[in-house]
Amino acid sequence: MNHIDSTGSPADLSARDLHERYRDGSLSPVDVVRSVLDRIEACEPALHATYAISADAALAEARASETRWRGNASLGPLDGVPVTVKENVASKGTPVPLGSAASDLVPAEDDAPPMARLREAGAILVTKTTMPDFGLLAAAPSSFHALTRNPWDLSRTPGGSSSGAAAAAAAGYGPLHVGTDIGGSIRIPAGFCGVFGLKPSWGRVPHLNPYFLRVTGPITREVADAAKMMEVLSLPDERDYMSLPYQPLPWSDLAPTDLRGLRLALLLDAGSDLAVDPEVVAAVSGAARILEAQGATIVPVDNWVEDEMRQGFSTFMHIRAAADLEELRPEQQQKLHPIIREAIARQPEIDAKALHRAQRSVLAMKQRTTQVSAGFDFVLSPVSPGPAFAAELWCADPEIGIVSDTVFTSVHNVSGQPAASITCGYTKAGLPIGLQIAGRRFDDVGVLRLSRAWELLRPEPRAWPTQQVIRSAAMT
Repeated sequence: MNHIDSTGSPADLSARDLHERYRDGSLSPVDVVRSVLDRIEACEPALHATYAISADAALAEARASETRWRGNASLGPLDGVPVTVKENVASKGTPVPLGSAASDLVPAEDDAPPMARLREAGAILVTKTTMPDFGLLAAAPSSFHALTRNPWDLSRTPGGSSSGAAAAAAAGYGPLHVGTDIGGSIRIPAGFCGVFGLKPSWGRVPHLNPYFLRVTGPITREVADAAKMMEVLSLPDERDYMSLPYQPLPWSDLAPTDLRGLRLALLLDAGSDLAVDPEVVAAVSGAARILEAQGATIVPVDNWVEDEMRQGFSTFMHIRAAADLEELRPEQQQKLHPIIREAIARQPEIDAKALHRAQRSVLAMKQRTTQVSAGFDFVLSPVSPGPAFAAELWCADPEIGIVSDTVFTSVHNVSGQPAASITCGYTKAGLPIGLQIAGRRFDDVGVLRLSRAWELLRPEPRAWPTQQVIRSAAMT
C-alpha cells in the first residue's frame, strides 16, 4: 500500500498521475513546477536538501512542456515531470562541488548521462540535491552544504550519500529523484527516509565517471515511478565505457508477482560489530512472514562474508579515498570536513602487496555473494542495522566506523547485483525501517516486481511528514 498524502498539492502527485493529468489537460507542468518550488521554499529552512535551485530555468522548461502537451507533441510520460538530481551527477553550467568546500567550483561543461537522458525525456530539473564530502559517508555532514536533515525527525540524519535526494523525496519535492550508490548510498537514505530506492545492476545506468562499484538509480515515493525512471536512465551513452550493453527491458511491467514457489533468503545478521536493532529485526521478519503467507519459501541464512573479506573491503575503500583526497592541494585539504581529514590522518600506509591482498578479498566477497544468491530468487535483509541516527554524526557508532553501517548493502555493490530499499515498518519513535530486496545480477525488473508486490501487501504506511517539516521550517 502507498503512503497517505493529505496535502492535496500537485507537488505530491506521482509521475504516473502527472502524466495522466497532463494528457487530459486537467493540470499544467507550469502549475506543478510552481507547486514544487513552493514546497521547497516552505521546507528548506528546516531540511537543507537542495543545491543550485534553478527556478527560472525550470519554469521556462515547464512552459515549453505545456506547449508540447497542448500540441499533442509530448516527449513521453516524463515530459513536464519535476526531477531533482544528486549534485555529483553533472548538469551543464552548474558547478559540481561533490559536497565539499575543498572542490573548485567550475561549471560542468556537459550533462552527465543520467541528466542528459532525463532532459531528452522532457523531465524538468528543479534543483540539485546535497551529499556529504565526496560521498564518503552514509550520513549527511558536509563542509559545503548546510546539514541535511531527515523529514521524519529533524534531529536525525537522512543517511548518505544521497542525503538530499531521499530527504527531498520524503518531503515531496516532486516525484522523481536521482541518487548514486557505491556502498549503500541510495538504499541507506531511502531506508532512513521511508522512500523507495533502487540500486540497479552495476553498469545498467551509464554514468560519468564510471567506477566498478558505483551505480546511478532512482529514489521515489512509489515503485512504479522508479520503474518509469529506469526506462530513461538505462538508455545507452557511449561516454560510459564500462556500461552494460543496452537492453529494452519491460521496466514498467509490474503486474502482481505470484509469490508461490519463490525461494527467498532471509539474512538478519551480516556479521557487523554494530548489533542489529531489535525493532529492525522485528519489522524485516514481519515482512518475510507476510511474503511467506502468500506462498513464498523463506530460508534463513547466516552471514556469508568472512571477516577477512570485510576488512579487505574496508582497507581498499579507505586507501582509495585517501589516495584521491591526498591529490588535493594543501589549502583544499584544509577545507575538508574535519571528519574526513581525521579519517585520512588515521589511515595507515600500506604497501603494494597489502593493497593487492585487500583487492583479492573484495573479489572473494563478490564470488561468495554471487554463489549464495544463486540458490535463491531474492535475498531479504535489513537495509541498515538500525534506524536513522543523530543528524550530526558521521556514522551510527564512531567507535566502530562506517563499514558497519553498510554491511547489508555494500556486498551487493561488490557483486554488482540489483538491490532495493522499501519501507517495511516504523520504530516506536516513528522512524522508517527499510527492507532490502536483492536479486540475482541483471534481474533488475524482478527486484522491482517483488518490491511492487510488497508495496501492495504491506500494512498501511504512515502519512508523509511534509506538514511537520513545514511547521518546523516556519519556526526557524
